[in-house]
Amino acid sequence: MFEKKTVRDVDVKDQVVLVRTDYNVPLTVTDEGKMAVASDFRIREGLPTLRSLLENGAKKLILMSHMGRPEGKDEKLSLRVVAETLAGLLPGSVVNFVDEATGPLVKEAVDELPERGILLLENLRFDKREKEGSEELAKEIVEATGATLFVQDGFAVTHRAHASTVAVAKLLPAVAGLLLEQEVTMLRGALAEPERPLVAVIGGAKVADKQPLIDRFLPVADRIIIGGKIAADGYESDHAQIYVAEDFDTDGEGTRLDIGPIATAKMAGMVSGAKTVIWNGLLGKAEDPAYATSSTILAKILGERDDETSIILGGDTSGFVEGLYMEDPSLTYSLISTGGGAALELLAGGEMPGVEVLEGK
Repeated sequence: MFEKKTVRDVDVKDQVVLVRTDYNVPLTVTDEGKMAVASDFRIREGLPTLRSLLENGAKKLILMSHMGRPEGKDEKLSLRVVAETLAGLLPGSVVNFVDEATGPLVKEAVDELPERGILLLENLRFDKREKEGSEELAKEIVEATGATLFVQDGFAVTHRAHASTVAVAKLLPAVAGLLLEQEVTMLRGALAEPERPLVAVIGGAKVADKQPLIDRFLPVADRIIIGGKIAADGYESDHAQIYVAEDFDTDGEGTRLDIGPIATAKMAGMVSGAKTVIWNGLLGKAEDPAYATSSTILAKILGERDDETSIILGGDTSGFVEGLYMEDPSLTYSLISTGGGAALELLAGGEMPGVEVLEGK
């Protein structure tokens, strides 16, 4: 199911390993006015790869990521707060930060890093060449870090041909991290060899974004449930396996902001009888607690069952489920995908340049 080499397939002993992570995490402002990580979910999901590299003798780990969509350098989007959070999650490990991604400051920080230490580079997107897929930037990163191996573990960016996803991988031996392997394997397996019944729940706002996913599921899903704004706006289908929400909760002006009790009850029945559930797109305006009812019910049904495969996709949906999980860690899911657009691109059969460039087994 996963045809690329991973960190299990290479000898990492005494290597300086450059790891592309996905630390594009939500931030908050503390009472003291400082930036802080609001959810460390993505950081924790990448820990198995880091631990594997260290346990197998990697000399030094150099981590790189982006955060947000900065136009040049923006201290509000610095990864310094991520380094602080990562240090708390890896007690006993040295975790340093350097506020550049290339150049002599990076080289100095790598030289000063003790063996088995971890260094996080500054936000890659402070340099516009990152999104341009610049080979020059990739060379500067490799030269400054002295890396001898590249590990791609940022699944969320593997559908982009950026400097840190493709250009770097062409300069070094390049393999997948454990998180990347898990996400790709589970997503491909959910379509190729799902336990049945397979139910897909599709919400969100834009039909144009969701229709390719609906079309992809039609040949393989036993049932497709349509909610969210696309249902509220009148989505129609004559396919027998597609159920479109039939009633809605509204505000005082009659605006449909959540699927209603009839649709929620039917949805609950369908997913309760499923063996595989793939959910992408919130079912209502869930940022308002008054209209988060159906999404909360679905998340709890999936999280309280241990006899089905539950896959949560999309930035808003994953973020919503992460929030519930933080409140109730007893909820369990097979996969809360860290990749919004990447997961949808993979499921739709699109190109994944950040995966394709890795070494094959």
